[in-house]
Amino acid sequence: MITRKFGEASPQFTLRRHHGISPHQQFQPLPQPTGPAPYHLKLEDVLPEDRMRAIRDNRRMVFHTTGDTGGIQSGTSQCIVAQHMVEDLRNLQGADRPAFFYHLGDVVYYYGEDYHYYSQFYEPYQNYNAPIFAIPGNHDGAVIPSVPASSLSAFVRNFCASTLQITPEAGDVMRHAMTQPNVYWTLETPYATIIGLYTNVPEGGMLDQDQIDWFQSEMRTAPEDRALIVAMHHPIYSGDKWHSGSTYMGDILDEAIQVSKRVPDLVLAGHVHNYQRFTRTCHLDGRDYQIPYIVAGAGGYFHLHHEQLLNGQMVPFGHSFAAEEVVLERYCDDRHGFLRLEVTPEEIKGVYLTVPRPQEKWRVPASSFDTFAQRLRIPAGAGR
Repeated sequence: MITRKFGEASPQFTLRRHHGISPHQQFQPLPQPTGPAPYHLKLEDVLPEDRMRAIRDNRRMVFHTTGDTGGIQSGTSQCIVAQHMVEDLRNLQGADRPAFFYHLGDVVYYYGEDYHYYSQFYEPYQNYNAPIFAIPGNHDGAVIPSVPASSLSAFVRNFCASTLQITPEAGDVMRHAMTQPNVYWTLETPYATIIGLYTNVPEGGMLDQDQIDWFQSEMRTAPEDRALIVAMHHPIYSGDKWHSGSTYMGDILDEAIQVSKRVPDLVLAGHVHNYQRFTRTCHLDGRDYQIPYIVAGAGGYFHLHHEQLLNGQMVPFGHSFAAEEVVLERYCDDRHGFLRLEVTPEEIKGVYLTVPRPQEKWRVPASSFDTFAQRLRIPAGAGR
């Protein structure tokens, strides 16, 4: 079993442990699904026909992803990120244009309240002219202890609607609620299968057995001729000062890999309010696989999380945690930003874009901070 906690391999690099579970961090019962098992949604059922044709004809699909966007207390950083994502949509044409935004959780702080959806979601993205999919984060599922409420009720109404509709939370913004079939679900696209987990409210994540069984089945049955991406809110690896990585979610993913005999091509997470890219060496049936694990949680929440120090200095890029077979390739903990991913039949390419700080000129273009490419492991004989 691989140890997930940074610090156990190096006494100079110690993680703050989970803070314990407060009343609003208790595991919350899941709402009923709004669609049939196994909770799949096809991109072609959401995007217009001409957009799908462009994706297929050009053999390329581009999309945005980030998490922890809710602009509570100060929405300035969220609005700056959203503005630059809108500019990305406007500046890129044809198959280069992002087809959708995949949100990594924590849409609304602090308790997923319905009355915050307008200010923290609909208004900031009113000019984002593309679908927005999402998995919930811990703040979306948390409930105020003194106020009786069903966990994720507002999230379900705005992301898991049974039919296309404008919800009361949208106010004057003409964005339909999404029709995702469940709070954990799989997005089927021509070049990638994206399995989205709901890691619930407790620090480090927690899944019930139904979701664990579903996840293993989704890994096992995912098409072999396209990229396999796993998305979750709580990250498996993180070198930040506040949350740390999740041993529990690492074990959940490793068990799914062993049971399904499938290795994801990319693992996405949020929760930690910065950007981090790791490469992990995974062993399966005598073969070694290099997997990117990315934390993209600097989508707009005002307070960023800084990385820990190593021997009193910032951790250098490329630092290896040998005991965990993990390399911290790059990180950015002092700016907000978003990730643009491009998936083709052969590879996943990513660029992380940082945006101006609130005190800087907002119209300055987003800056490319990190790029990476991951070749896909398409089995011989698999169709394209």
